[in-house]
Amino acid sequence: MDPVEKFETGLRAVRAEYREALEGAADEQSLRAANARLVGPNGRLTQLMKGMREVPADRRRELGRAANALKAEIAQLFEGRLEAIARAALEAELTGPALDPTLPGRQVPPGHLHAITRVKHELLDIFTSLGFEVADAPEADTHERCFDMLAFPPDHPATDMQDTFFLTHTDEGDPVTTLLRTHTSTVQIREMSRRPPPLAIVSAGAVFRRDDDRTHSPMFHQLEGFLVDEEVSFTHLQGVLRVFLERLFGADIEVRFRPSYFPFVEPGAEVDVRRPGGEWMEILGCGMIHAQVFENVGYDPEKVRGFAFGLGIDRIAMVKYGIPNIKLLFDNDVRFLASF
Repeated sequence: MDPVEKFETGLRAVRAEYREALEGAADEQSLRAANARLVGPNGRLTQLMKGMREVPADRRRELGRAANALKAEIAQLFEGRLEAIARAALEAELTGPALDPTLPGRQVPPGHLHAITRVKHELLDIFTSLGFEVADAPEADTHERCFDMLAFPPDHPATDMQDTFFLTHTDEGDPVTTLLRTHTSTVQIREMSRRPPPLAIVSAGAVFRRDDDRTHSPMFHQLEGFLVDEEVSFTHLQGVLRVFLERLFGADIEVRFRPSYFPFVEPGAEVDVRRPGGEWMEILGCGMIHAQVFENVGYDPEKVRGFAFGLGIDRIAMVKYGIPNIKLLFDNDVRFLASF
């Protein structure tokens, strides 16, 4: 087809259809869609005007004016219809049924505590009922409190850069080096350094390690507890933890202690639990506070003894609520958070 004839035919087609297309739109959404089909980036008139370069030079001015005039007509009708639709909507609202202020309002669903927070409160409540005092400590602390004073050897893997989030780091093992605490055991050092025994302390909060896989998170939550007095034995530790676990999981829970190693306790143990007939599950670590730790905080290890224990709050929450993946606890998915 001749370029001039093609252009004129296209103009006549758009002119014949645009009014019906815009006036037939019943709401703003359909109106804007119809307008886009005509003069949007890929609209019929827009595409037609892009072909203007094929029109002979002696006819471009004339046909260009005709196309621009048509575009102006479409814009004028579009604005008029947009205003009319808005006016009709307002009129319908003003003349519609009256608002009844006596009708009950829409209920906003109440929120609730996160699973980790709920479990943390439950754990702290149990220990405070056993006579423990709740203490807190900063999430950023020194290399000295996090490792050295807890009798970690200098070459312990936890002190490596690849295992710990260091905030400032000068010389290797410098006591003034700061880091995000890798465990809540810093509370032991802080509390014992500022007051004499007897002490029965429990603390809970976030800790940080360079773990990020299906079963770990780089930020998770721990609960730490310790007791120091003149005559404290491993039997006292067992008694406290048995009562704690029975209150947490029920009186029928079975508990066993297995020897294990932790730098700041001697002897140390892992604690497992199971339902009658079920499988054993590791639940926490514990032990008698190491004599070196007492010396580091200024206690006489010949006069005092104590025990300490620690557990993962996230793990307890997963067991308690049947959560299969630890990452669900940190995704902030409302559908998940509202399910327990």
